[in-house]
Amino acid sequence: MVDETLARDIDAVCRLTGEFTLRSGQVADTYFDKYLFESQPALLDRVATRMLDLLPEDTELLGGLELGGIPIATMVSAKTGLPALFVRKKAKEYGTCKLAEGPDVAGRRITIIEDVVTTGGAVRDATRELRAAGATVEVVVCAIDRSPAGENPLADVGLEVRPVLTRADLDAVSAG
Repeated sequence: MVDETLARDIDAVCRLTGEFTLRSGQVADTYFDKYLFESQPALLDRVATRMLDLLPEDTELLGGLELGGIPIATMVSAKTGLPALFVRKKAKEYGTCKLAEGPDVAGRRITIIEDVVTTGGAVRDATRELRAAGATVEVVVCAIDRSPAGENPLADVGLEVRPVLTRADLDAVSAG
């Protein structure tokens, strides 16, 4: 069930119009600047709270993706007591040389936490790397799924996408 008040508040704070090139290379006329809600503690808390019911019961670690998934994963971790994992875009080339900072992932069930999913490129890359390190990754919980309605952009890697809000939810409450 969509929280229309949350959708309205997120839309009012985050929707930008213009011409924007997305990570995938696609050009969009609408952009949801997730940092505008992530930097507001009350809105971040509301998004994280809505994520709680979307988490698989067998989640052992919350994998927040750099950069936008990290504050959300931290907030969800604080609410659930589940350890957070901070997943880089690429492994460090110094120090520990880790891709994922936090507990060991081998043999653990990780739910990925992401801010916005469109084509799922960053999630796909992280999933492959985490699986290669021995983790089980089957679900991504995101704040906003802006992929086309009815499509799962991550089906090719066997991931289920569980969004708090979709592009359609935000469009439905948009003031313009």
